Amino acid sequence: MKQLALDLGLAPAPTLEGFLPAGNEHAVQHLRAWLEQGGGENIYLWGPPGCGKTHLLRALHGALAARGEAAGWLDAAAPANTPFAGDWRAAFMDDVHLYDDARQHTAFNWFVNAAAPQEGAPRAIIAAGSVPPVDLPLREDLRTRLAWGHIFELRHLDEADMRCALQRAAHARGLRLPDALTDYVLARHARDLGSLMALLERLDRYALEQERALSIPLLKDMLQASEE
Repeated sequence: MKQLALDLGLAPAPTLEGFLPAGNEHAVQHLRAWLEQGGGENIYLWGPPGCGKTHLLRALHGALAARGEAAGWLDAAAPANTPFAGDWRAAFMDDVHLYDDARQHTAFNWFVNAAAPQEGAPRAIIAAGSVPPVDLPLREDLRTRLAWGHIFELRHLDEADMRCALQRAAHARGLRLPDALTDYVLARHARDLGSLMALLERLDRYALEQERALSIPLLKDMLQASEE
């Protein structure tokens, strides 16, 4: 009988400690300082898909939640017209390059309220997109505000760092990732980190269903099954 995959504990929550900073050390160091010092300045991260933008935003959002501090979250799939809440410690905006008119309106409203809240000190906006603020396909007043504060470009990992990141992610899941399987994945599948992490999550679930260890034959079976 095939074991059902339970959605429990398979994917560790993103953390700053779980992010491999190779090539992005300055950005990660700044985010750590922002979290530790309770900084109020805005931050914008940009870079290609899979470079870790969403991981870092989720890591900060989760770290605030772990301290009992509320924060807003807006991405291209989140409900539009979400009002700014006065108890937010910060507001996070992910994939801003994909915002439609309604989410652009919400994001602008959040900027206005974060800069001049009804009570307390100004709140930080931590945002991420695929390109620098000046190149975003957004309304001018929002594009200008996204350029306020510190801006960091995130870079893709090289092959050695991707290998390390895969091994670390597998270890966090309690998995043994054979070197041969790592070589196979890096040679034949998308090389951005986001795609690799998604593939590892799928393989983890499939291995649980099949009650088998990670291997090249298991990966091939999973990919074949997904095409049927």
